[in-house]
Amino acid sequence: MMYEASNGLKIEYEIIRKKNKNIYFRVKEDLKLYVTAPIFLSNNSILKLIKENENSILKMYYKQEDKREDINKYQYLGHKYYVYIKDDIDEVKFIDDKVYTKSLDMLDIFTKEQIKKIYEEEINLCRKCFSYLPDFTWKTRYMKTRWGVCNTKNKQITLNTELIKKDKDLLDYVIIHELCHFFEGNHSKEFWSLVAQAYPKYKEARKRLRG
Repeated sequence: MMYEASNGLKIEYEIIRKKNKNIYFRVKEDLKLYVTAPIFLSNNSILKLIKENENSILKMYYKQEDKREDINKYQYLGHKYYVYIKDDIDEVKFIDDKVYTKSLDMLDIFTKEQIKKIYEEEINLCRKCFSYLPDFTWKTRYMKTRWGVCNTKNKQITLNTELIKKDKDLLDYVIIHELCHFFEGNHSKEFWSLVAQAYPKYKEARKRLRG
């Protein structure tokens, strides 16, 4: 089935009937609207509710559309670049909104090297925000749900490799956040007060990381 929005956009939708009382809308990666509706609700009633919730549905649609577009782009330090493969270059080069590389493997190696280099530089910079820090080690890994982890017992912080895609100041926020856990183990009022001393705009940073 197809729904035409007021702006002319045509969205394919599918109705999934379940034994629930409420109706739910979700736009998935295939840009299709999935409507989970009660068994007793008629198709006309569902269509009416789609129209009433059009603004929210369009927001979900465009958000998924942006995600699909980002899959084909290289994200690095808060910017998105179109990837161009060129056989005659020996190193990764950035020109305007394009990144040139000999192969995707070269780009992957470049990314890993930059993660190690930039993260270390920013950790050393963030150290200066504290008058005292215990001796600690750090490592990186991909994490689905967390930007960083602090293991106070082992004196080690772990940073998400995905932070290389974000603005550098957001990497700084995550580093400071995890370092503060050496002094406050949970997210108490005292913890956020400590974070604010080193990174006053931490609330804004948290919102940007969610975006």
